[in-house]
Amino acid sequence: MAGHLSSAAPREADLAGGYARAEATRLRLRPMTDADMEFLSALYASTREEELSQLPWDAARKRDFLEMQFNAQHAHYQAHYPDAAWLVLEHGKDPAGRLYIEEWPSELRIIDIALMPPFRGRGLGAALLRDIMEKADTAGKAVGIHVEKANPAMRLYRRLGFRTIEDKGVYDLLRWSRGGA
Repeated sequence: MAGHLSSAAPREADLAGGYARAEATRLRLRPMTDADMEFLSALYASTREEELSQLPWDAARKRDFLEMQFNAQHAHYQAHYPDAAWLVLEHGKDPAGRLYIEEWPSELRIIDIALMPPFRGRGLGAALLRDIMEKADTAGKAVGIHVEKANPAMRLYRRLGFRTIEDKGVYDLLRWSRGGA
């Protein structure tokens, strides 16, 4: 796994802790390891299920496509966000999701945040986002994220005060800051 360190780098350690709201929901964050790749691939596939249900492909073709797409996305993230914190979310002892986040001079950039279907709609994502927003506010920074326009989580981002600052076609670049976008 190119660019991944098995032990947390100092920046990753800073971004891996201090999530009181998330921890109150039993959500725990820990650095990703090579052993997490199968789970992360399954998580990625879960985020594409609805989209792929429209295609007339058989299960094997969908699985192969999703594996190829996951590997490409993972390689892209590792190459383009070298200082990111690659975090796995656990609920109790169960793997529940991922948070990839990088600290920039004026922003905490959420590269990716996703939860497995059983953990969606339970307030876990909102708690985690509020913790990220608090970290950013304390540091005098904004929070940014690219979100697909059709993503059901868009309602959550809007409710939390994220605003579109750029239309990127399929995605919107959203930003939150205490003073507004």
